[in-house]
Amino acid sequence: MPIMPKHEFSVDMTCEGCSNTKVCINSEHSVDILLLETLEKTGKTVSYLSPK
Repeated sequence: MPIMPKHEFSVDMTCEGCSNTKVCINSEHSVDILLLETLEKTGKTVSYLSPK
């Protein structure tokens, strides 16, 4: 089974316990089209940090 790339995102969280948490996703899908678009549907401010 191939190893999928891991992508790290910053998601604007409002609760203090989650405010510095990063979102990491293992996926072979495109960052711009699928992953970022899906995270933005949460209504939060999202930015791509880096591949991990």
